[in-house]
Amino acid sequence: MDRVKTAVAGARAAYNLGKTRPLEFRLQQLRAMEKMLTERKDLFSEALQKDLHKNDFAVQIYEMAGIVGEITLALNKLHEWMEPEHVSKNMMTMMDTVYIQRQPLGVVLIIGAWNYPLALVLQPLVGAIAAGNAAVVKPSEVSGNTAQLLAQLLPQYLDKELYPVINGGVKEATELLSIRFDHILYTGNAAVGRIVMEAAAKHLTPVTLELGGKSPCYVDTDCDLDVACRRIAWGRYTNCGQTCIAPDYILCSENIQDQVVKKIVTAITEFYGNDPQKSPDYGRIVNQRHFQRIMSLLEGANVVYGGKNNVEDLYIAPTIVTDVDPDSRIMQEEIFGPVLPIVTVNGVDEAIAFISRRDKPLALYVFSHNKKLIQKMIRMTSSGGVTANDCLIHYSIAALPFGGVGKSGFGAYHGKHSFDTFSHRRACVLKSLGMEKANNIRYAPATDSKMKWLLWLLAKQGEGKKLQLIGFLILGTLVSIVMKFYFAW
Repeated sequence: MDRVKTAVAGARAAYNLGKTRPLEFRLQQLRAMEKMLTERKDLFSEALQKDLHKNDFAVQIYEMAGIVGEITLALNKLHEWMEPEHVSKNMMTMMDTVYIQRQPLGVVLIIGAWNYPLALVLQPLVGAIAAGNAAVVKPSEVSGNTAQLLAQLLPQYLDKELYPVINGGVKEATELLSIRFDHILYTGNAAVGRIVMEAAAKHLTPVTLELGGKSPCYVDTDCDLDVACRRIAWGRYTNCGQTCIAPDYILCSENIQDQVVKKIVTAITEFYGNDPQKSPDYGRIVNQRHFQRIMSLLEGANVVYGGKNNVEDLYIAPTIVTDVDPDSRIMQEEIFGPVLPIVTVNGVDEAIAFISRRDKPLALYVFSHNKKLIQKMIRMTSSGGVTANDCLIHYSIAALPFGGVGKSGFGAYHGKHSFDTFSHRRACVLKSLGMEKANNIRYAPATDSKMKWLLWLLAKQGEGKKLQLIGFLILGTLVSIVMKFYFAW
Protein backbone atom coordinates (compact mmCIF):
# COMPACT_ATOMS: atom_id res chain seq x y z
CA MET A 1 0.00 0.00 0.00
CA ASP A 2 3.05 2.26 -0.14
CA ARG A 3 1.96 3.35 -3.62
CA VAL A 4 -1.17 4.96 -2.16
CA LYS A 5 0.73 6.98 0.43
CA THR A 6 3.43 7.85 -2.11
CA ALA A 7 0.87 9.12 -4.62
CA VAL A 8 -0.93 11.28 -2.06
CA ALA A 9 2.35 12.63 -0.67
CA GLY A 10 3.50 13.43 -4.19
CA ALA A 11 0.28 15.31 -4.93
CA ARG A 12 0.64 17.36 -1.74
CA ALA A 13 4.29 18.14 -2.45
CA ALA A 14 3.44 19.29 -5.98
CA TYR A 15 0.53 21.36 -4.67
CA ASN A 16 2.74 23.02 -2.06
CA LEU A 17 5.01 24.24 -4.85
CA GLY A 18 2.16 26.46 -5.99
CA LYS A 19 1.87 24.86 -9.43
CA THR A 20 -1.94 24.91 -9.44
CA ARG A 21 -2.39 28.57 -8.47
CA PRO A 22 -1.96 30.40 -11.80
CA LEU A 23 -5.00 30.75 -14.04
CA GLU A 24 -3.07 29.65 -17.12
CA PHE A 25 -2.00 26.36 -15.51
CA ARG A 26 -5.59 25.49 -14.64
CA LEU A 27 -6.74 26.32 -18.16
CA GLN A 28 -3.95 24.22 -19.64
CA GLN A 29 -4.96 21.19 -17.58
CA LEU A 30 -8.61 21.58 -18.56
CA ARG A 31 -7.69 21.82 -22.23
CA ALA A 32 -5.57 18.69 -21.83
CA MET A 33 -8.55 16.80 -20.38
CA GLU A 34 -10.69 17.94 -23.30
CA LYS A 35 -7.99 16.77 -25.69
CA MET A 36 -7.93 13.36 -23.99
CA LEU A 37 -11.67 12.94 -24.43
CA THR A 38 -11.41 13.86 -28.11
CA GLU A 39 -8.36 11.81 -29.00
CA ARG A 40 -9.27 8.74 -26.93
CA LYS A 41 -13.00 8.73 -27.53
CA ASP A 42 -12.95 5.30 -29.15
CA LEU A 43 -11.05 3.75 -26.24
CA PHE A 44 -13.54 5.14 -23.73
CA SER A 45 -16.44 3.87 -25.84
CA GLU A 46 -14.90 0.42 -25.93
CA ALA A 47 -14.33 0.34 -22.16
CA LEU A 48 -17.86 1.53 -21.36
CA GLN A 49 -19.35 -0.98 -23.78
CA LYS A 50 -17.53 -3.76 -21.95
CA ASP A 51 -18.51 -2.49 -18.50
CA LEU A 52 -22.16 -1.56 -19.02
CA HIS A 53 -23.06 -2.40 -22.63
CA LYS A 54 -23.20 1.31 -23.51
CA ASN A 55 -23.32 2.15 -27.21
CA ASP A 56 -21.69 5.21 -28.78
CA PHE A 57 -24.84 7.30 -28.31
CA ALA A 58 -24.95 6.56 -24.57
CA VAL A 59 -21.24 7.26 -24.19
CA GLN A 60 -21.38 10.56 -26.04
CA ILE A 61 -24.63 11.86 -24.52
CA TYR A 62 -24.67 10.45 -20.99
CA GLU A 63 -20.94 10.37 -20.24
CA MET A 64 -18.87 12.75 -22.35
CA ALA A 65 -21.22 15.61 -23.21
CA GLY A 66 -21.56 16.69 -19.59
CA ILE A 67 -17.80 16.63 -19.03
CA VAL A 68 -17.07 18.62 -22.17
CA GLY A 69 -19.79 21.11 -21.23
CA GLU A 70 -18.25 21.60 -17.79
CA ILE A 71 -14.80 22.09 -19.33
CA THR A 72 -16.11 24.63 -21.85
CA LEU A 73 -17.89 26.59 -19.12
CA ALA A 74 -14.80 26.63 -16.92
CA LEU A 75 -12.55 27.72 -19.80
CA ASN A 76 -14.90 30.63 -20.56
CA LYS A 77 -15.69 31.70 -17.01
CA LEU A 78 -12.75 30.74 -14.81
CA HIS A 79 -11.11 34.16 -14.96
CA GLU A 80 -14.36 35.66 -13.61
CA TRP A 81 -14.77 33.01 -10.90
CA MET A 82 -11.25 33.71 -9.65
CA GLU A 83 -11.81 37.45 -9.35
CA PRO A 84 -12.29 38.92 -5.85
CA GLU A 85 -15.95 39.24 -4.91
CA HIS A 86 -16.40 42.71 -3.42
CA VAL A 87 -19.02 42.89 -0.70
CA SER A 88 -20.90 45.51 1.34
CA LYS A 89 -19.03 47.35 4.08
CA ASN A 90 -19.93 48.96 7.36
CA MET A 91 -19.02 52.47 8.46
CA MET A 92 -15.92 51.18 10.25
CA THR A 93 -14.50 49.86 6.96
CA MET A 94 -15.84 52.41 4.48
CA MET A 95 -12.34 53.42 3.34
CA ASP A 96 -11.01 49.86 3.23
CA THR A 97 -10.99 47.17 0.57
CA VAL A 98 -13.35 44.36 1.55
CA TYR A 99 -13.82 41.23 -0.55
CA ILE A 100 -14.08 37.45 -0.70
CA GLN A 101 -11.18 35.62 -2.33
CA ARG A 102 -11.77 32.03 -3.45
CA GLN A 103 -8.75 29.89 -2.78
CA PRO A 104 -8.05 26.21 -3.48
CA LEU A 105 -8.62 23.86 -0.56
CA GLY A 106 -5.47 21.82 -1.19
CA VAL A 107 -5.38 18.12 -1.99
CA VAL A 108 -8.84 16.60 -2.54
CA LEU A 109 -10.05 13.04 -3.00
CA ILE A 110 -12.65 12.13 -5.63
CA ILE A 111 -14.23 8.69 -5.29
CA GLY A 112 -16.27 7.86 -8.36
CA ALA A 113 -19.21 5.53 -8.99
CA TRP A 114 -19.56 2.61 -11.37
CA ASN A 115 -22.84 3.47 -13.13
CA TYR A 116 -21.44 6.46 -15.04
CA PRO A 117 -17.79 5.69 -14.41
CA LEU A 118 -16.38 8.39 -16.66
CA ALA A 119 -18.73 11.30 -15.97
CA LEU A 120 -18.85 10.80 -12.19
CA VAL A 121 -15.06 10.96 -11.99
CA LEU A 122 -14.16 13.63 -14.52
CA GLN A 123 -17.01 16.10 -13.90
CA PRO A 124 -15.98 16.72 -10.28
CA LEU A 125 -12.33 16.64 -11.37
CA VAL A 126 -13.05 19.58 -13.69
CA GLY A 127 -14.23 21.58 -10.67
CA ALA A 128 -11.25 20.53 -8.55
CA ILE A 129 -8.79 21.58 -11.26
CA ALA A 130 -10.63 24.85 -11.95
CA ALA A 131 -10.48 25.73 -8.26
CA GLY A 132 -6.72 25.13 -8.21
CA ASN A 133 -6.52 21.91 -6.21
CA ALA A 134 -4.50 18.77 -6.52
CA ALA A 135 -6.84 15.78 -6.79
CA VAL A 136 -6.40 12.08 -6.09
CA VAL A 137 -8.86 10.11 -8.22
CA LYS A 138 -10.31 6.75 -7.13
CA PRO A 139 -12.52 5.26 -9.89
CA SER A 140 -14.92 2.47 -9.00
CA GLU A 141 -13.36 -0.96 -9.38
CA VAL A 142 -16.78 -2.34 -10.38
CA SER A 143 -16.47 -0.75 -13.84
CA GLY A 144 -12.98 -2.13 -14.15
CA ASN A 145 -12.31 -1.48 -17.83
CA THR A 146 -13.07 2.23 -17.51
CA ALA A 147 -11.09 2.46 -14.27
CA GLN A 148 -8.01 0.90 -15.87
CA LEU A 149 -8.28 3.18 -18.88
CA LEU A 150 -8.46 6.27 -16.67
CA ALA A 151 -5.34 5.11 -14.81
CA GLN A 152 -3.59 4.67 -18.13
CA LEU A 153 -4.67 7.89 -19.86
CA LEU A 154 -4.95 10.60 -17.20
CA PRO A 155 -1.18 10.66 -16.49
CA GLN A 156 -0.53 11.02 -20.22
CA TYR A 157 -2.58 14.21 -20.44
CA LEU A 158 -2.71 15.78 -16.97
CA ASP A 159 0.07 16.51 -14.49
CA LYS A 160 0.75 13.03 -13.15
CA GLU A 161 1.95 14.25 -9.76
CA LEU A 162 -1.01 16.54 -9.08
CA TYR A 163 -3.73 14.20 -10.38
CA PRO A 164 -2.81 10.57 -9.61
CA VAL A 165 -5.26 7.72 -10.18
CA ILE A 166 -5.54 5.00 -7.54
CA ASN A 167 -7.24 1.81 -8.67
CA GLY A 168 -8.30 -1.06 -6.46
CA GLY A 169 -11.08 -2.18 -4.17
CA VAL A 170 -11.95 -1.90 -0.50
CA LYS A 171 -8.33 -2.25 0.65
CA GLU A 172 -7.12 0.69 -1.43
CA ALA A 173 -10.16 2.82 -0.59
CA THR A 174 -9.65 2.16 3.12
CA GLU A 175 -6.00 3.16 2.83
CA LEU A 176 -6.95 6.38 1.06
CA LEU A 177 -9.53 7.25 3.71
CA SER A 178 -6.94 6.84 6.45
CA ILE A 179 -4.96 9.75 4.95
CA ARG A 180 -5.78 13.39 5.54
CA PHE A 181 -7.32 15.23 2.61
CA ASP A 182 -8.64 18.78 2.40
CA HIS A 183 -11.97 17.68 0.90
CA ILE A 184 -13.57 14.40 -0.16
CA LEU A 185 -16.25 14.05 -2.82
CA TYR A 186 -17.86 10.62 -2.84
CA THR A 187 -20.54 9.31 -5.20
CA GLY A 188 -22.22 6.04 -4.28
CA ASN A 189 -24.52 4.43 -1.75
CA ALA A 190 -25.38 5.58 1.75
CA ALA A 191 -23.67 2.66 3.51
CA VAL A 192 -20.27 3.55 2.07
CA GLY A 193 -21.10 7.24 2.47
CA ARG A 194 -21.25 6.72 6.23
CA ILE A 195 -17.82 5.05 6.15
CA VAL A 196 -16.40 7.96 4.15
CA MET A 197 -17.89 10.51 6.53
CA GLU A 198 -16.62 8.67 9.61
CA ALA A 199 -13.09 8.46 8.19
CA ALA A 200 -13.17 12.14 7.17
CA ALA A 201 -14.31 13.18 10.65
CA LYS A 202 -11.06 11.89 12.16
CA HIS A 203 -9.22 14.55 10.18
CA LEU A 204 -12.01 17.15 10.30
CA THR A 205 -12.13 16.90 6.52
CA PRO A 206 -15.24 18.37 4.84
CA VAL A 207 -17.13 16.04 2.52
CA THR A 208 -19.56 16.17 -0.37
CA LEU A 209 -21.69 13.05 -0.46
CA GLU A 210 -23.62 12.31 -3.65
CA LEU A 211 -25.76 9.37 -2.59
CA GLY A 212 -29.14 8.31 -3.92
CA GLY A 213 -32.39 7.02 -2.51
CA LYS A 214 -35.83 6.29 -3.86
CA SER A 215 -36.78 9.15 -6.16
CA PRO A 216 -40.60 9.35 -6.44
CA CYS A 217 -42.58 10.20 -9.55
CA TYR A 218 -46.13 11.48 -9.09
CA VAL A 219 -48.42 11.26 -12.13
CA ASP A 220 -51.51 13.45 -11.84
CA THR A 221 -54.83 12.55 -13.48
CA ASP A 222 -54.73 15.94 -15.23
CA CYS A 223 -51.83 14.99 -17.43
CA ASP A 224 -50.86 14.01 -20.97
CA LEU A 225 -50.24 10.37 -20.14
CA ASP A 226 -48.67 9.52 -23.50
CA VAL A 227 -45.97 12.13 -23.05
CA ALA A 228 -45.54 11.52 -19.32
CA CYS A 229 -45.14 7.75 -19.66
CA ARG A 230 -42.71 8.12 -22.55
CA ARG A 231 -40.50 10.41 -20.50
CA ILE A 232 -40.78 8.23 -17.40
CA ALA A 233 -39.80 5.14 -19.41
CA TRP A 234 -36.77 7.01 -20.75
CA GLY A 235 -35.73 8.13 -17.28
CA ARG A 236 -36.26 4.71 -15.68
CA TYR A 237 -34.72 2.38 -18.27
CA THR A 238 -31.80 4.45 -19.57
CA ASN A 239 -28.54 2.74 -18.54
CA CYS A 240 -30.68 -0.28 -17.56
CA GLY A 241 -32.11 1.69 -14.65
CA GLN A 242 -28.68 2.21 -13.08
CA THR A 243 -29.03 5.97 -12.63
CA CYS A 244 -29.05 7.59 -9.20
CA ILE A 245 -31.77 10.10 -10.16
CA ALA A 246 -33.95 7.71 -12.15
CA PRO A 247 -37.61 7.65 -11.10
CA ASP A 248 -37.59 4.80 -8.56
CA TYR A 249 -41.36 4.37 -8.26
CA ILE A 250 -44.59 5.90 -9.54
CA LEU A 251 -47.39 7.33 -7.42
CA CYS A 252 -50.70 7.66 -9.24
CA SER A 253 -54.43 7.27 -8.80
CA GLU A 254 -55.78 3.73 -9.10
CA ASN A 255 -58.13 4.77 -11.91
CA ILE A 256 -55.21 5.61 -14.23
CA GLN A 257 -52.81 2.84 -13.18
CA ASP A 258 -53.73 0.50 -16.05
CA GLN A 259 -53.31 3.31 -18.57
CA VAL A 260 -49.92 4.20 -17.11
CA VAL A 261 -48.76 0.59 -17.43
CA LYS A 262 -50.03 0.31 -20.99
CA LYS A 263 -48.42 3.55 -22.13
CA ILE A 264 -45.06 2.79 -20.48
CA VAL A 265 -45.06 -0.59 -22.24
CA THR A 266 -45.74 1.20 -25.52
CA ALA A 267 -42.77 3.49 -24.89
CA ILE A 268 -40.50 0.54 -23.99
CA THR A 269 -41.40 -1.17 -27.25
CA GLU A 270 -40.79 2.06 -29.16
CA PHE A 271 -37.37 2.48 -27.58
CA TYR A 272 -36.07 -1.10 -27.51
CA GLY A 273 -38.30 -3.17 -29.79
CA ASN A 274 -40.16 -6.35 -28.90
CA ASP A 275 -37.00 -7.96 -27.53
CA PRO A 276 -34.91 -5.41 -25.57
CA GLN A 277 -32.15 -7.99 -25.14
CA LYS A 278 -31.38 -7.59 -28.84
CA SER A 279 -31.48 -3.79 -28.76
CA PRO A 280 -28.13 -1.99 -29.02
CA ASP A 281 -29.67 0.81 -26.96
CA TYR A 282 -30.49 -1.30 -23.91
CA GLY A 283 -27.80 -1.72 -21.26
CA ARG A 284 -26.82 -4.54 -18.95
CA ILE A 285 -26.51 -4.94 -15.18
CA VAL A 286 -22.94 -4.22 -14.15
CA ASN A 287 -22.15 -7.56 -12.46
CA GLN A 288 -23.51 -10.78 -10.95
CA ARG A 289 -23.90 -9.38 -7.45
CA HIS A 290 -26.16 -6.53 -8.59
CA PHE A 291 -28.03 -8.89 -10.92
CA GLN A 292 -28.91 -11.17 -8.01
CA ARG A 293 -29.79 -8.21 -5.78
CA ILE A 294 -32.29 -6.83 -8.30
CA MET A 295 -33.84 -10.23 -8.98
CA SER A 296 -34.31 -10.78 -5.25
CA LEU A 297 -36.37 -7.58 -5.09
CA LEU A 298 -38.85 -9.15 -7.51
CA GLU A 299 -39.51 -12.17 -5.29
CA GLY A 300 -43.25 -12.25 -4.51
CA ALA A 301 -43.88 -9.10 -6.58
CA ASN A 302 -46.79 -8.73 -9.00
CA VAL A 303 -44.90 -8.37 -12.28
CA VAL A 304 -47.32 -7.10 -14.92
CA TYR A 305 -44.71 -6.57 -17.59
CA GLY A 306 -41.17 -7.80 -18.18
CA GLY A 307 -39.33 -9.84 -15.60
CA LYS A 308 -37.41 -11.85 -18.18
CA ASN A 309 -33.72 -12.24 -17.43
CA ASN A 310 -30.51 -13.96 -18.47
CA VAL A 311 -27.87 -14.28 -15.80
CA GLU A 312 -25.06 -15.08 -18.25
CA ASP A 313 -25.80 -11.94 -20.26
CA LEU A 314 -26.52 -9.89 -17.10
CA TYR A 315 -29.82 -8.99 -18.77
CA ILE A 316 -32.97 -8.01 -16.94
CA ALA A 317 -35.85 -6.88 -19.14
CA PRO A 318 -37.64 -3.57 -18.49
CA THR A 319 -40.07 -4.52 -15.75
CA ILE A 320 -43.21 -3.00 -14.21
CA VAL A 321 -44.64 -4.06 -10.85
CA THR A 322 -48.11 -3.19 -9.48
CA ASP A 323 -50.11 -3.83 -6.30
CA VAL A 324 -47.00 -2.92 -4.36
CA ASP A 325 -46.98 -3.06 -0.58
CA PRO A 326 -45.41 0.22 0.63
CA ASP A 327 -43.62 -1.76 3.35
CA SER A 328 -42.19 -4.38 0.99
CA ARG A 329 -38.45 -4.63 0.39
CA ILE A 330 -38.76 -3.24 -3.12
CA MET A 331 -40.11 -0.02 -1.56
CA GLN A 332 -37.43 0.14 1.15
CA GLU A 333 -34.27 -0.15 -0.93
CA GLU A 334 -33.10 1.89 -3.89
CA ILE A 335 -33.73 -0.40 -6.85
CA PHE A 336 -30.93 0.78 -9.15
CA GLY A 337 -32.13 -1.42 -11.97
CA PRO A 338 -34.80 -1.70 -14.71
CA VAL A 339 -37.73 -2.31 -12.35
CA LEU A 340 -40.54 0.22 -11.86
CA PRO A 341 -43.07 -0.27 -9.04
CA ILE A 342 -46.40 1.58 -9.09
CA VAL A 343 -48.08 2.58 -5.82
CA THR A 344 -51.63 3.93 -5.95
CA VAL A 345 -52.69 7.01 -3.96
CA ASN A 346 -55.82 9.10 -3.66
CA GLY A 347 -54.59 12.40 -5.05
CA VAL A 348 -51.69 14.76 -4.55
CA ASP A 349 -52.14 15.24 -0.79
CA GLU A 350 -51.76 11.51 -0.15
CA ALA A 351 -48.78 11.45 -2.49
CA ILE A 352 -47.14 14.30 -0.58
CA ALA A 353 -47.78 12.54 2.73
CA PHE A 354 -46.32 9.30 1.32
CA ILE A 355 -43.16 11.05 0.13
CA SER A 356 -42.75 13.07 3.33
CA ARG A 357 -42.84 9.96 5.55
CA ARG A 358 -39.78 8.59 3.80
CA ASP A 359 -36.14 9.62 3.56
CA LYS A 360 -35.52 12.70 1.44
CA PRO A 361 -34.74 11.56 -2.11
CA LEU A 362 -32.08 12.76 -4.52
CA ALA A 363 -34.73 13.72 -7.10
CA LEU A 364 -38.48 14.15 -7.32
CA TYR A 365 -40.67 14.16 -10.42
CA VAL A 366 -44.22 15.38 -10.92
CA PHE A 367 -46.30 15.23 -14.10
CA SER A 368 -49.35 17.48 -14.40
CA HIS A 369 -50.96 20.24 -16.44
CA ASN A 370 -51.87 21.93 -13.15
CA LYS A 371 -49.19 24.49 -12.32
CA LYS A 372 -50.59 25.09 -8.84
CA LEU A 373 -50.39 21.36 -8.10
CA ILE A 374 -46.77 21.31 -9.26
CA GLN A 375 -45.91 24.27 -7.03
CA LYS A 376 -47.67 22.58 -4.11
CA MET A 377 -45.62 19.42 -4.62
CA ILE A 378 -42.42 21.47 -4.69
CA ARG A 379 -43.44 23.53 -1.65
CA MET A 380 -44.59 20.63 0.53
CA THR A 381 -41.78 18.12 -0.15
CA SER A 382 -38.00 18.03 0.09
CA SER A 383 -35.52 16.50 -2.35
CA GLY A 384 -32.11 17.17 -3.82
CA GLY A 385 -33.65 18.33 -7.07
CA VAL A 386 -37.03 18.40 -8.75
CA THR A 387 -38.18 18.29 -12.35
CA ALA A 388 -41.77 18.80 -13.45
CA ASN A 389 -43.06 17.03 -16.57
CA ASP A 390 -39.78 15.33 -17.37
CA CYS A 391 -37.07 13.18 -15.79
CA LEU A 392 -33.31 13.58 -15.24
CA ILE A 393 -33.12 16.91 -17.07
CA HIS A 394 -32.14 19.03 -14.05
CA TYR A 395 -28.83 17.12 -13.98
CA SER A 396 -27.91 18.53 -17.40
CA ILE A 397 -28.15 22.21 -16.40
CA ALA A 398 -24.75 23.42 -15.24
CA ALA A 399 -26.24 26.49 -13.55
CA LEU A 400 -28.18 24.27 -11.13
CA PRO A 401 -26.45 22.67 -8.13
CA PHE A 402 -26.56 18.89 -8.26
CA GLY A 403 -26.71 17.22 -4.87
CA GLY A 404 -28.86 15.60 -2.25
CA VAL A 405 -30.44 16.47 1.06
CA GLY A 406 -30.68 14.37 4.20
CA LYS A 407 -29.89 10.72 3.48
CA SER A 408 -29.57 11.37 -0.25
CA GLY A 409 -26.40 13.33 0.47
CA PHE A 410 -25.22 16.86 1.01
CA GLY A 411 -23.08 19.37 -0.80
CA ALA A 412 -23.38 19.96 -4.53
CA TYR A 413 -21.41 20.40 -7.71
CA HIS A 414 -21.74 21.11 -11.47
CA GLY A 415 -20.66 24.31 -13.20
CA LYS A 416 -19.64 27.10 -10.86
CA HIS A 417 -21.04 25.06 -7.98
CA SER A 418 -18.15 22.62 -8.52
CA PHE A 419 -15.68 25.50 -8.37
CA ASP A 420 -17.26 26.74 -5.14
CA THR A 421 -17.33 23.26 -3.58
CA PHE A 422 -13.59 22.91 -4.05
CA SER A 423 -12.79 26.49 -2.98
CA HIS A 424 -12.37 28.24 0.35
CA ARG A 425 -14.19 31.57 0.53
CA ARG A 426 -11.56 33.66 2.32
CA ALA A 427 -12.71 36.89 3.97
CA CYS A 428 -10.27 39.72 3.19
CA VAL A 429 -10.05 43.27 4.60
CA LEU A 430 -7.22 45.55 3.45
CA LYS A 431 -6.71 48.67 5.55
CA SER A 432 -4.19 51.45 5.40
CA LEU A 433 -2.02 52.54 8.32
CA GLY A 434 -3.25 56.12 8.05
CA MET A 435 -6.10 58.05 9.73
CA GLU A 436 -5.35 56.46 13.08
CA LYS A 437 -7.21 59.21 14.96
CA ALA A 438 -10.48 57.87 13.53
CA ASN A 439 -9.83 54.57 15.31
CA ASN A 440 -9.51 56.07 18.78
CA ILE A 441 -13.15 55.35 19.59
CA ARG A 442 -12.46 51.58 19.66
CA TYR A 443 -9.45 51.82 21.95
CA ALA A 444 -9.38 51.90 25.74
CA PRO A 445 -10.20 53.65 27.94
CA ALA A 446 -13.85 52.88 27.22
CA THR A 447 -16.45 55.64 27.52
CA ASP A 448 -20.20 55.89 26.99
CA SER A 449 -19.58 58.25 24.09
CA LYS A 450 -17.23 55.81 22.35
CA MET A 451 -19.70 52.98 22.82
CA LYS A 452 -22.57 54.97 21.32
CA TRP A 453 -20.51 55.98 18.31
CA LEU A 454 -19.27 52.41 17.75
CA LEU A 455 -22.74 50.92 18.00
CA TRP A 456 -24.06 53.45 15.50
CA LEU A 457 -21.18 52.86 13.06
CA LEU A 458 -21.44 49.07 13.29
CA ALA A 459 -25.20 49.20 12.73
CA LYS A 460 -24.78 50.95 9.39
CA GLN A 461 -24.14 47.95 7.14
CA GLY A 462 -25.18 46.91 3.66
CA GLU A 463 -27.08 50.06 2.70
CA GLY A 464 -25.27 50.51 -0.59
CA LYS A 465 -25.08 54.02 -2.04
CA LYS A 466 -26.78 55.57 0.99
CA LEU A 467 -24.05 54.21 3.28
CA GLN A 468 -21.37 55.31 0.84
CA LEU A 469 -22.81 58.85 0.77
CA ILE A 470 -22.86 59.01 4.58
CA GLY A 471 -19.25 57.78 4.61
CA PHE A 472 -18.11 60.48 2.23
CA LEU A 473 -19.95 63.12 4.24
CA ILE A 474 -18.25 62.00 7.44
CA LEU A 475 -14.92 61.80 5.64
CA GLY A 476 -15.43 65.30 4.28
CA THR A 477 -16.19 66.57 7.77
CA LEU A 478 -13.03 64.93 9.14
CA VAL A 479 -10.93 66.41 6.32
CA SER A 480 -12.40 69.86 7.01
CA ILE A 481 -11.53 69.58 10.68
CA VAL A 482 -7.98 68.43 9.89
CA MET A 483 -7.48 71.26 7.36
CA LYS A 484 -8.85 73.80 9.84
CA PHE A 485 -6.34 72.78 12.48
CA TYR A 486 -3.53 72.57 9.88
CA PHE A 487 -4.05 76.13 8.62
CA ALA A 488 -4.57 77.37 12.14
CA TRP A 489 -0.95 76.51 12.81
